[in-house]
Amino acid sequence: MNKQPIHYFWMRRDLRLFDNHGLYKALKQFNRVRCVFIFDTNILNTLPNPNDARLQFIHQEIAQLKKNLRGDEQSGIGSDIEVWHGDPIFLWRERLKKNDIGALYCNHDYEEYGVGRDAQVKQLCESVGVCFETFKDLCVFEKNEVVKADGTPYTVFTPYSRTWLAHLEQNPIQYYPSENCLENMDKFSAEAIPTLALMGFNSFDFTYPDRRVSQKTLRDYQGKRNFPGMGGTSKLGIHFRFGTISIRQELTSAMPHSTIFINELIWRDFYQQILWHFPHVKHGAFKPKYARIEWKNDEEDFEKWKNGMTGYPIVDAGMRELNKTGFMHNRVRMIVASFLCKHLLVDWRWGEAYFAEKLLDFELASNNGGWQWAAGSGVDAAPYFRVFNPTLQTEKFDKHWDYIKQWVPEVLSSQYPPPMVDHAFARKRCLETYGAALNSIIF
Repeated sequence: MNKQPIHYFWMRRDLRLFDNHGLYKALKQFNRVRCVFIFDTNILNTLPNPNDARLQFIHQEIAQLKKNLRGDEQSGIGSDIEVWHGDPIFLWRERLKKNDIGALYCNHDYEEYGVGRDAQVKQLCESVGVCFETFKDLCVFEKNEVVKADGTPYTVFTPYSRTWLAHLEQNPIQYYPSENCLENMDKFSAEAIPTLALMGFNSFDFTYPDRRVSQKTLRDYQGKRNFPGMGGTSKLGIHFRFGTISIRQELTSAMPHSTIFINELIWRDFYQQILWHFPHVKHGAFKPKYARIEWKNDEEDFEKWKNGMTGYPIVDAGMRELNKTGFMHNRVRMIVASFLCKHLLVDWRWGEAYFAEKLLDFELASNNGGWQWAAGSGVDAAPYFRVFNPTLQTEKFDKHWDYIKQWVPEVLSSQYPPPMVDHAFARKRCLETYGAALNSIIF
């Protein structure tokens, strides 16, 4: 019987065996490493849709990891992945009672829930003498790595990006070739993965974006990225979200081809560090005075927006694409978000929550940052008097209606509804509403 302790690597948003920082550190330090993934009921219980494409994606990726870890008789690793279902705190408390764990490693989580969860698990581990360590893997630069000269965080993107790039030049990308150390994985066989049905969800046919992006896409990114009908984006978001690709490898691949694509990766780090330094943004406006806005919050208006029936073709195309595929082009995300907040005067948090439910690539930091940017309440946000005109946006970015006709085929027929609100009226109402809130004096 093997008396050597088990050393766990807890997978969360890092579903890969290559260039995985925490896994690499575990494999370099220990000879008996096991991967574990937990379907966290604290998260699952908040998902309203039993046909959640993200959960199915995770389930499929875990199944592939299991297959890769097992391998075949000739060339296989001979390992496996344990997959649990439940409350992580309870599960780790029970597992630690067996007194056969030497260490628990994982990668950093920056979201409020994850930070609190990891603090509790760390306390559990240390109470029984088990080493608990976490590592940077999700971001290129995190937390306090890119700050102002006085040590305070940036809240404006452009100076942040300059410092980020300077840091990259001074600190070359370091890889963690965990794929070269897999011989130190524990040789064992785990139980079957809990089915989606057991967890209260359904399996269904769904096509997920490829995890590979061509050099041509990267080269053409600057010229095509703003045009939703041209297919010029990478659609790597879901793979960054769940760590099926490495942020370090993707950055390296992009460097010879597209500074604009790299800029998108910097935005991702920017919003992650905002969430870390200013966790209150999860619950409300970064700029407190924006909390005074008196939103209209009309339920019927919100339903029309959600269902792509606003009478503004570019807005409706975006919402229908989102509802059908879980994806929305970034330019269109800005248009539909501005429309909800400023044309309809619906609280940005309503839109943020809807995107959180629907987006395959949902990340709290980026989603929150994008919505607060659109509403004007966030860091480095669009000024409140900037109200996107959907018609002008269409003329600039979908002039021939290629994107619109794909998602709103009835757009030229009598079946398509008229605009639910006049743009000039909506803009005037928005400026008056915002102005009243931002210029008011609170005693």
